[in-house]
Amino acid sequence: MHFQRLEDLRVDADMTQQQVADVLHCQREVYRRYEKGIHEIPTWAVVELARHYNTSADYILGLTDKR
Repeated sequence: MHFQRLEDLRVDADMTQQQVADVLHCQREVYRRYEKGIHEIPTWAVVELARHYNTSADYILGLTDKR
């Protein structure tokens, strides 16, 4: 599953994939694969990104449009 919102949130925050990878304590390539849907993003990473972007996990996962 491709998570367009991961990329949108990152771009809106003016962050690089490397900077987001640093937030998640993983390699940039690992994060890129999450963003592109090549690998499923783990729950812990969704929670961490929701905290980082001050949004909900539901928003990141596309379950709601309310940020």
